[in-house]
Amino acid sequence: MTAPVFATLGCRLNAYESEAMKELAEAAGLQGAVIVNTCAVTAEAVRKAKQEIRRLSRENPGAAVIVTGCAAQTEPETFAAMAEVTRVIGNTEKMQAKTWQGIAGPDFIGQTERVQVDDIMSVRETAGHLIDGFGRHRAYVQVQNGCDHRCTFCIIPFGRGNSRSVPAGVVIEQIKRLVDKGFNEVVLTGVDLTSWGADLPGLPRLGDLVMRILRLVPDLPRLRISSIDSIEADDNLMLAIATESRLMPHLHLSLQAGDDMILKRMKRRHLRDDAIRFCEDARRLRPDMVFGADIIAGFPTETEAMFHNSLKLVDDCGLTFLHVFPFSPRKGTPAARMPQLKGPEIKTRAAQLRAKGEAALTQHLSAQTGQTHRILMEGPRMGRTEQFTEVDFAQDQPEGQIITACIEGFGATRLTARPALV
Repeated sequence: MTAPVFATLGCRLNAYESEAMKELAEAAGLQGAVIVNTCAVTAEAVRKAKQEIRRLSRENPGAAVIVTGCAAQTEPETFAAMAEVTRVIGNTEKMQAKTWQGIAGPDFIGQTERVQVDDIMSVRETAGHLIDGFGRHRAYVQVQNGCDHRCTFCIIPFGRGNSRSVPAGVVIEQIKRLVDKGFNEVVLTGVDLTSWGADLPGLPRLGDLVMRILRLVPDLPRLRISSIDSIEADDNLMLAIATESRLMPHLHLSLQAGDDMILKRMKRRHLRDDAIRFCEDARRLRPDMVFGADIIAGFPTETEAMFHNSLKLVDDCGLTFLHVFPFSPRKGTPAARMPQLKGPEIKTRAAQLRAKGEAALTQHLSAQTGQTHRILMEGPRMGRTEQFTEVDFAQDQPEGQIITACIEGFGATRLTARPALV
């Protein structure tokens, strides 16, 4: 028998959880199975999940196919109906040792309960299984799961449940272990990261967690924050941005649109001016701060003028890294019942946004030429600056280490550099 084959679709949190599942499956002695960890963020993501399941089933004849993740949680019947699928398990079940022990048991194939998906809205605790060192040179630490908000386009709360936070003490102990293992950078991840602490005693905020980590883990060279909702940034988070050089100057913002009416129809909690003001404040506190952002193209009812407000937001916020999502209606969400734009129009707007993003990235890359950066090497010849910009080297460098380098030029998406003379 062979080791299980894992396929991960979607977000970094899914990738983190796949690593945890590998440990659980290995401990249970599972062999000869295919596990597909799905994404549900768009209808296209679900289509790709089904495509991946069929491909892996063909390539692994006779193997049990287990489907999990957000798409399995939100529409288990879709995957249970597929002839290739042996078992469907939910997002809570996938992180439990007893699930994998049952799957690895001798009676697994003969079991009639093909679907193990419970009501995730009833889940109150965070996943108890923590892994030390997901990522080869940069460690990702899950500190939060779920979401209490109900944006009209989003199915994810129904795949992840309500917001749950990992207590600060647990997070700090894990980061200490990662530093002891030699990791030079830790990234805090979650579904709705800025809601961290709302379910914990004393109602701490994300900024409180960041400040505690930096104070209690003094040997950690770099702390990075993944995607945040800028309207929920608290005072201590802004203080950390202003005063803590070990907090990296890169924030990915969940903006979604740049037009107030569309933002209201999305049921977002910020307006256009809120986003611009946050970027101005953060850059004033930390002049080298760069921003990435998620923006949806072609949301229902979006007019040409509304779309241009989103396009203009790239300049008004000074965005550098754009993640563009062509709108895709998700069954069960309010946005799916709104008047839809035609597919070609959505595609054209997405292309315009991507072109705008490419121009913004080029401008950022050009501005780095001649500068000196501290770069974490992710491979022998590729690393990232503190601003999360990719950098290529002509000669091998020590992987996992932070080196000082001079930027000599740039290509389409990356900088080129040489080590600085000591």
